[in-house]
Amino acid sequence: MPNATLLEAFPTPSDVPFVVEHIAEEFTSVCPVTGHPDFGSVTVRFEPRAARAGGVCVELKSLKLYFQSFRNEGSYYEAVTNRIRDDLAALMHPAWMLVRTDWKGRGGIRSVIRATHGDVPAIWAS
Repeated sequence: MPNATLLEAFPTPSDVPFVVEHIAEEFTSVCPVTGHPDFGSVTVRFEPRAARAGGVCVELKSLKLYFQSFRNEGSYYEAVTNRIRDDLAALMHPAWMLVRTDWKGRGGIRSVIRATHGDVPAIWAS
């Protein structure tokens, strides 16, 4: 099962707004129907809350371990994407966040799933 308790955070280093983007290019989970592995990349883009407001950022090693906890999980792409969004939003309470998963093709079909939290500015929404 994906394990959100693996996620750790550290205090946001600034009161000035900034955007963080983490890209995990070797994400794997399992198709719940066939049991075959699914391969893709995960992009997490967010604006942390200001330091004075208690904002935090996700710590990268913990994010890597969290992503690895999906490795043997049978989940649909949409469930994976929404679970990542929900777990990271619960940890960080960002001003806004976009989680995008890009899945390798299977049977001639590639999938891209986006899940948002808050009002993502149009410039960052793709």
